[in-house]
Amino acid sequence: MGRSTPFYVCQSCGAQSRQFFGRCPGCGSWNSLVEQSNPAADGRRRRTTPSPTADGAASRARRSEPIQTVGERPLLRLATGFPELDRVLGGGLVPGSLVLVGGDPGIGKSTLLLQSARALADVCSVLYVSAEESAQQVKLRWRRLGTEQAAEGEGVSDQAGLQLLAETDLELVLQELEALRPAVAIIDSIQALHDAELSSAPGSVSQVRDCAAALQRLAKRQDTALLLVGHVTKEGMLAGPKVLEHLVDAVLTFEGDRFASHRLLRAVKNRFGPTHELGVFEMRDRGLVEVTNPSELFLGGEGPCAGTATIVACEGTRPLLVDLQALVSTTSYASPRRTATGIGINRLHQILAVLEKHLGLPLSRFDCYLAVAGGLDVEEPAADLGVAAAVVASYRDLTLPAGTVLVGELGLGGQIRSVGQLELRLQEAARLGFTRAVVPRGSGLAPVAAALGLELLEAGGVAEALVLALGVDPASDL
Repeated sequence: MGRSTPFYVCQSCGAQSRQFFGRCPGCGSWNSLVEQSNPAADGRRRRTTPSPTADGAASRARRSEPIQTVGERPLLRLATGFPELDRVLGGGLVPGSLVLVGGDPGIGKSTLLLQSARALADVCSVLYVSAEESAQQVKLRWRRLGTEQAAEGEGVSDQAGLQLLAETDLELVLQELEALRPAVAIIDSIQALHDAELSSAPGSVSQVRDCAAALQRLAKRQDTALLLVGHVTKEGMLAGPKVLEHLVDAVLTFEGDRFASHRLLRAVKNRFGPTHELGVFEMRDRGLVEVTNPSELFLGGEGPCAGTATIVACEGTRPLLVDLQALVSTTSYASPRRTATGIGINRLHQILAVLEKHLGLPLSRFDCYLAVAGGLDVEEPAADLGVAAAVVASYRDLTLPAGTVLVGELGLGGQIRSVGQLELRLQEAARLGFTRAVVPRGSGLAPVAAALGLELLEAGGVAEALVLALGVDPASDL
């Protein structure tokens, strides 16, 4: 009988060691190594030596085949009941796929998936596994969400296709999946599942890794679309081993301020669709509601004011009009303060340096505060021209003309560089009633802008762009 060989696994990074250390040799964390058991050597799959044939050549079983002969099947997707969620997934749930949904506690992950389960249960079988809440708690939320649908006149079906299991034992969950063979299964959450064969606590690296691998094998075998809820760390990263993100087919992050009403759903990884797509929801007292026109959410309705500029940001294939607000004031400290919300602070430092170098504005003696309206994070460089216009407008106490949008990347030499999807951005601006657009020179979209009713103002440098946008020379004394 084989003897099990113990080894130690780091609960922070997943590194393995044959002996115990107080400090992990992989990531350096203290007291993170936990003993695990290894199967006996005789229990492992042994490599067999092929038997020789009559002519002396070894017979080998061939399992590979030319790629052009591999059979294809149509990619049928399941609608989740949320077009915004379908957009982020690339068109819907793919049978046999694994989707990891992460977000801060209380952000609405369970609410989103339970509402999707209600809609999916009308067309297919759904198993909702609650590993963190009791069955009674889930039913209370289910009734609350159903009341919202009834209030909107949609009606509430009997939901015969929605099965609920409140269980944390992995073996029992796998048995239920094999018995029901549902089209969609939701695990809330993967950190709460526990494999009795492992001695570590639920949520540890080994537990999360092995539970996810077992669920993946079963989902791929019976073509069950599996949705996993994942916890996040205090830094906002998905908790657990990194292999969890590599294992799944799609990683979605649910973002937003818990004290605000809107929520943002992003695709970080997607094997069956585009990444960096964005879905916008609004949290109400009876569940999540889709925001069909998110540009209105990020635009201020009070009219133009000093230090405000409007940009067109693209999240995946979706253009969003966003207001940028800047405040430049005299500093009372030896070094001025720089604060940015929704824009990278290093990006703000770079833009301020370009404005001081090429426009001669003494911004190094002023505090600068920048914020993106609505709490959206804008990462693309197409917002540079809007940031520069907002900062200069606040410094000069100017107001941009109403109906003006700015799109362009700001180079270190003061030039305005071209950006992608410019035609799509102009179409969104025209749809919301904007009449002027400041864009990089050489776009070749003058006929398109004229057909949209937009006045296209092209500029090659930051000084020229700000003159076109503000109507005055920002470098001159007012």
